[in-house]
Amino acid sequence: MPIMHLDGLAVSYQVDGAPGKPWLMFSNSLGTDLRMWQAQAALFRRDFRVLRYDTRGHGGSGLGRAPLELARLGRDVTALLDALDIERVHFCGLSMGGAIAQWLGIHAPQRLDKLVIANSAPRIGAEQGWRERAALVRANGLDGVADGAAGRWFTPAFAARAPRQVAALVDALRAGSAQGYAACCDALAVADLRGQLHAIAAPTLLIAGAADPVTTVADASAMREQIPGAAMVVLPASHISNIEAEAAFNRALGQFLRT
Repeated sequence: MPIMHLDGLAVSYQVDGAPGKPWLMFSNSLGTDLRMWQAQAALFRRDFRVLRYDTRGHGGSGLGRAPLELARLGRDVTALLDALDIERVHFCGLSMGGAIAQWLGIHAPQRLDKLVIANSAPRIGAEQGWRERAALVRANGLDGVADGAAGRWFTPAFAARAPRQVAALVDALRAGSAQGYAACCDALAVADLRGQLHAIAAPTLLIAGAADPVTTVADASAMREQIPGAAMVVLPASHISNIEAEAAFNRALGQFLRT
């Protein structure tokens, strides 16, 4: 993967598609990397210039100085766009990437065309839970988190139907950076965009998983009430809906971007 150095931070990214097409950028969830968007990149590269990147502390991207905050993760996006001389993008983020999407919608509207917030919420989980997970990972590594990841990310039916795909994602989490994962847990512990979503002006699509125990359909419905004109779809999936409900996710995303 190409590496961009942004103020001393190494950021791994990948560009697919022919020059001259509209830009579509994807942002990964906690514990994954840009490979989680492989199916979307393969499809949407036909009509878009697709940009994927590894959030700091994930994949091939460095961590930099801790502690992290959501604002820092959002500014990483705008810095990468600046470095690549990209003015505006359609932006799609899932879970942690969806939190980054919300931050961009609020604080960097001039960089966005359309916004897709998938399996996310303005306040994901509780601060104590994130702090405890960060401490556990720093002390014991990622094995414990990886052991339970499949149950958080996918329904049992999908895990049984696609065991190799699920195992590959879990293995990637297990092999990731414990310090990077923990630092992003710290960022999510204090990330709270409730009361700010009304400032999002970009056309917005909310995607929820019907069986998502982490960021629920109710979370997406609450966001829809706050974001002016937001559309919403519910997919037959758990948390990583772009993989579990790939076809439905791609169809919803494509329809939204082309209208």
